[in-house]
Amino acid sequence: MVEREDLTGAIIGAAIAVHRALGPGFVESVYEHALAIELSHRAIVFETQVQVPISYCGQRVGVHRLDLLVAGEVVVELKAVQEIQDIHFVVVRSYLQAVQRRHALVLNFAKAKLEVRRVTTRD
Repeated sequence: MVEREDLTGAIIGAAIAVHRALGPGFVESVYEHALAIELSHRAIVFETQVQVPISYCGQRVGVHRLDLLVAGEVVVELKAVQEIQDIHFVVVRSYLQAVQRRHALVLNFAKAKLEVRRVTTRD
């Protein structure tokens, strides 16, 4: 059984509803706004554009913004790309490390069928 499957399953269900309604062809921000509406309708707690400070040697060197952080636990990275590539997983794992979380979803809305990839950190 996948850890946090209940929460990630609920997120995926919401994303599928958005994809069915809008289909492929829009920019990521459109899907982000639509997914926020769908998550709200389903009473799933989330934050959008969460600012994450990035540090090096104890000093802040930048800030990253997460597309979504759901229930304070699952990072959701939205894509509207032809193919999810290895670099997307590397980047999402960096986000997980920065926010000290273990679970993420990469959702690609650019396909005829929503592409869903689960990402976890390694212990």
